[in-house]
Amino acid sequence: MKKIGDAIALRHGKAMPNRFMLAPLTNLQSRPDGTLGDDEFNWLVKRAEGGFGLTMTCAAHVHPGGQGFPGQLGIWSDDHLPGLTRLAAGIKASRGLSSVQLHHAGRRGAADLTGGRLVCPWDDTKTGARALTTAEVEQSIEDFILAALRAERAGFDGVELHGAHGYLLGQFLDSEHNHRTDGYGGSLKDRQRVIFAVIDGIRERCGANFQLGLRLSPERYGIPLTEARATAQRAMSEGKIDYLDMSLWDVFKKPAESAYQGKPLIAHFTDLPRGECRLGVAGKIISAAVARACVEAGADIVIVGRGAILHHNFPQLVLADSAFKSAELPVSRDYLRQQGVGNNFIGYIESTWPDFLTN
Repeated sequence: MKKIGDAIALRHGKAMPNRFMLAPLTNLQSRPDGTLGDDEFNWLVKRAEGGFGLTMTCAAHVHPGGQGFPGQLGIWSDDHLPGLTRLAAGIKASRGLSSVQLHHAGRRGAADLTGGRLVCPWDDTKTGARALTTAEVEQSIEDFILAALRAERAGFDGVELHGAHGYLLGQFLDSEHNHRTDGYGGSLKDRQRVIFAVIDGIRERCGANFQLGLRLSPERYGIPLTEARATAQRAMSEGKIDYLDMSLWDVFKKPAESAYQGKPLIAHFTDLPRGECRLGVAGKIISAAVARACVEAGADIVIVGRGAILHHNFPQLVLADSAFKSAELPVSRDYLRQQGVGNNFIGYIESTWPDFLTN
């Protein structure tokens, strides 16, 4: 029986010393030009010191036009390398691994920050985003690969591709809207083409020990569960990624589609053959019991977000106390500051999860 505190080998590079991964959380703590901010550095290094087997950055945009948030970490320029190098070294001073999540917001971007028109796979009347040309799609693939190479130069153990939550890579998977006819839309295989071209490019051009993950959404954003399963299965079976990060919102909730509600959402992915790929799950993992239940249900890695906001040393607390539960909400701003959460991040939490904080 696998245990949550056990080390876990990955296909490439070093093993994770335990099965806890820090979720890539939006935190608004870097500078307007995408260079690393001190609050972001402190937030991440404190989690690495708190025992996470792999500490992942927030979504870092791979192109200036792909910014989705103020204070978002950037990885589209060599100007970002000094901060990224400092961050990689700070995380790796612990026993754990380090990773950058690579991101382009697409139609979910912030035009007031990018200074240009948003782009996505189709002309989107709702947001005003225009369709990428074929040449721009191919350049976007290159942007992700170049960002991975930049992360490798900075000293990170790997990167994760953000293919979830309706951002650009996930937009290509959207069966409701992506009807492109240039080989990057229409059929599921063509809608998957961008993600797998990025995976292939990173594997070909980064080192043999460089680690690669992929985050996917299981439903919503124009992605039916059958197609989410098919993309997950392909990603795991091709043997090129080290881990699949399924962002489930709530690991044990029932699927949204009525036809699949006979078992919890997590079970629709733990039953897929995975070879040497590791399966990680995220969604309301806020206690030792839930973390253990994920592993007992067949997941290899637990990916912790809100629990890590509340406790910088969430893994250490879980491993020390089998009955550990996260602090009850709401909590004070001073409490979060003691956990290494900066003021910009606190403001984002207040606007996103109003029940998180006391008045």
